[in-house]
Amino acid sequence: MRQRLRLVTAGLIMAAAALPAQAAVTARRLASGVVLLAGEFAPGHQPDGNSIVLRGDAGLVVVDTGRHSTHSNRILAAAAQLRQPIVAVINTHWHLDHVSGNPRLRSAVPGLKVYASNAIDGALKDFLAKSAHDAEAALAAGQVPADLVDEVRADIATTANGVALRPDVVVGENQRLKLAGRRIDVHLAHSAVTAGDLWLIDEQTGTLIAGDLVTLPVPFLDTACPTGWRAALDGISAARFTRLVPGHGAVMNRREFETWRQAFGRLMDCTATARREASCSEGWAQDLGTLLPASEQRRAAQMAQYYVRQLRAQAGRNPNCNLV
Repeated sequence: MRQRLRLVTAGLIMAAAALPAQAAVTARRLASGVVLLAGEFAPGHQPDGNSIVLRGDAGLVVVDTGRHSTHSNRILAAAAQLRQPIVAVINTHWHLDHVSGNPRLRSAVPGLKVYASNAIDGALKDFLAKSAHDAEAALAAGQVPADLVDEVRADIATTANGVALRPDVVVGENQRLKLAGRRIDVHLAHSAVTAGDLWLIDEQTGTLIAGDLVTLPVPFLDTACPTGWRAALDGISAARFTRLVPGHGAVMNRREFETWRQAFGRLMDCTATARREASCSEGWAQDLGTLLPASEQRRAAQMAQYYVRQLRAQAGRNPNCNLV
């Protein structure tokens, strides 16, 4: 049901309902000073995106803060284990499964600074406001599944407190930042997954943090401009990196990223033709190869078909391609 999909930013409830439960999130060391807190997809619930904690001489930098309090609590627990303060948060983009932990971290760590593009300003006035309105109507009509009521109410409250989601420091161009003693190469992509997405390279370890520019099991296209997205992927392909952390899904090497990038391009090309929706979506699942377990290919194809249909309905008038 479309109403159900609108209850969460970028229609991610569909992904949550389609995937098997993952193990409880634990901190995983990827490289020196780089810790991953993997996002969680519990069936029937809304997801959390992946979070990265970068450890510098002067503290910690957190990239993306998840949606649920359980996820942000794990970020705080990881910081306690590392015995250093969180001094900065970087949000790759404004989807609620990547920024909802901002207020909790601000409350726990007074004085931390949030870095992001200013794309959330437009989202708070448009997409997020409409989603909250639709969610309130669905709650009033009893259309929200009982196991999602609390989460939907939490999303409404998070949107209402939008000022706590906004960045303290707006990133408006590509730049190198030194945060907590860690050097981070920051790239800004316009009109890609959202109106403004950041992807980062930790210079010390060559770890590239892609946000939702790379996701499994499908690219989440609800707020996206495919043309800008493809350009951003070209930029990532030209970068030097050792490993890539997607917004959702397992860490990739360069070969795996290129497989994903090529599959994305073929999915977008197919969407622009008259081929059957199922042919395009099944091709996506097949093109991913070993990136997607065989047991998940059917589900991924079903999800991809939803996005093929959505893009075709826009018929060359995608409003997300006009946002800067």
